[in-house]
Amino acid sequence: MRTLSFKCFYLFLIVFTFFLSKVKAQVGTLHFELEQLYRIDQLPVYRQVIVEQESSYDRTGLNDDGFSGKYSYIRKEGDKLVLADLKGPGVINRIWTPTPVDGIIEFYFDGEKNPRIRMPFIDLFSGKVFPFLAPICGNEVGGYYCYIPILYKESCKILFSGEKMQFYQIQSRSYPKETKTETFSTDWTERDQTAFNKACAFWRSETTPLDVGRNEGMQIKEVMKQITLLPGESVLFFESNRGGHIVGIELESGNILEGQYKDILIQAQWDEDSDWAIYCPAADFFGYAYGQPAMRSILAGTNAGKINYCYLPMPFEKRAKLGMVYEKRAESTQSKVDMNIRVYYTDVPQNPRVEGRLYTIWRREVRPEDRKPYLFANITGKGHYVGTIHQAQGLQPGMTLFFEGDDSTVVDNKMRMHGTGSEDYYNGGWYALLDRWDRGVSLPIHGSLDYSLPMCRTGGYRFFLSDKLSFDRTFLHTIEHGPEHNLFPVDYTSVAFYYGDKPSANQVKPIEALRTIYYPDEHVFFPQLMDISLGGDTEIKNRGRLVVSTEREGMIRIMLNEIPEGIYRIGLTYYQTPDGGEFSIWNRQKMLMDWKEAYASKEKKLERQELGMIHVTRQTNSISIKVRKTEKGNHFHFENLYLKRL
Repeated sequence: MRTLSFKCFYLFLIVFTFFLSKVKAQVGTLHFELEQLYRIDQLPVYRQVIVEQESSYDRTGLNDDGFSGKYSYIRKEGDKLVLADLKGPGVINRIWTPTPVDGIIEFYFDGEKNPRIRMPFIDLFSGKVFPFLAPICGNEVGGYYCYIPILYKESCKILFSGEKMQFYQIQSRSYPKETKTETFSTDWTERDQTAFNKACAFWRSETTPLDVGRNEGMQIKEVMKQITLLPGESVLFFESNRGGHIVGIELESGNILEGQYKDILIQAQWDEDSDWAIYCPAADFFGYAYGQPAMRSILAGTNAGKINYCYLPMPFEKRAKLGMVYEKRAESTQSKVDMNIRVYYTDVPQNPRVEGRLYTIWRREVRPEDRKPYLFANITGKGHYVGTIHQAQGLQPGMTLFFEGDDSTVVDNKMRMHGTGSEDYYNGGWYALLDRWDRGVSLPIHGSLDYSLPMCRTGGYRFFLSDKLSFDRTFLHTIEHGPEHNLFPVDYTSVAFYYGDKPSANQVKPIEALRTIYYPDEHVFFPQLMDISLGGDTEIKNRGRLVVSTEREGMIRIMLNEIPEGIYRIGLTYYQTPDGGEFSIWNRQKMLMDWKEAYASKEKKLERQELGMIHVTRQTNSISIKVRKTEKGNHFHFENLYLKRL
């Protein structure tokens, strides 16, 4: 019996090696590149490539990352701007911009005199021109993105003609020189079109990673376990003493991962590792943001039925352990928790020569050191980076200027990628603007986790599929906190995902203080994102500065939904103006401040004037400003609303 198992194992290795050789033979073809957009089972596979990115980042280290266009090209050729000049063989696997300005973009391949691609810049993302179609190309949360693979044998030069190019990122990877690569063409084979259709179905969530795996011939098994945890306990929910691939985890836990305290941890260990491969708060692992479910990507998140899921493949050669931990909180009463966990797996063992194991790096830093960026990952060995989940909290009230910080990627001791702003890294753009980066929005592989000006917080996630970041020796991945010089006080939490051969040494231990969500005591409401309603005879004349007018008496109500319950002191920045009437402050039918004159013969700005106190509850979470006409005027001009908790 033992001999039979031994022979079966080696037969499998022969078949598996043959499969991998077939995959390797396809490298450089359009079909292979399209498969990378949906073949999640190939995500652990190592590859020999060099990843690079051209972008409009400020080369001086300041914040002109596309605003002026000074750094938004490599050189000029006549009246055109050269955005990238890439040497092959290789492939462009990501193009991003928040400013698809008017102008024509051209792609010249392999030294050809005429462009094979010539189109309005916006049509890389609009879905109007084949093959740049949704959902692989599109726009949301302020950013425009294109993941259609654009291959080239020898070179690819990208030119732009228009008034000005601003923010952009073009990510590519170079194949080994001996790779036989196809050059971009719109003449797709039926096989290519089928692969593209599969990728589109996957990105639209019409098929799941489990469906894709089964369609590719994977023999997926599943096991269901019900566990109960008491504070201070840990329980394994999956254990195997033979090799395999975990291809999915689904955790049904009700609302136990919600709230201020992140005391439920998920852990995993592979093969001979002495440290945990995964060890972090489960809420962060599944993409919660500030105590609530937020992420709903095609790889991990929480669905509408409150099922937490992760379909990132987890290969292991000999053994695996996965468990949940319920950390005990000092001087606190904690209830037991029940959860149902379903694990999907195969009996195909990892081949460590060609596949990495999945590892995470959980980190939280409160007030990172000035003049040093926040660290996502610092990894040694061979592997590739595949994902970031990031919660970003400012520690001073006001605008979320910390999200001006650029990401930076150093691969094998060489700078390979430098971004243009934090929301740009997550394929977004323009935080604090309506219908841009202004709320939590989940897309297939990237999105915004949350956005709140009153709470001075946001967050994002991005998974890397075809654009996974390979490294041979070292990998350093950071992001700045603040527009320049890393001086903004922040509270950053992140989970980094990578495939490699060993755990990282820069995990942060999730002690009690770091498992507790921070809630600020001061809040600023800005005009552009106020949740307002009008009552009575009221009009709003301007939204840069809110100008309220009335012919008799009217009101504007501002909702305070985002802030915690409590007693707050109210402040308001407003103007006394030549057209000013009178105003008063109310909380529903309770007057908080009596009528006050808003008239002055010459405009005068009054900064953060204290106007009373309010007890905010779920039933009283609004402030109303009533305005009435006088003989002098009928307007009221104001800007920011401030609340400070007592």
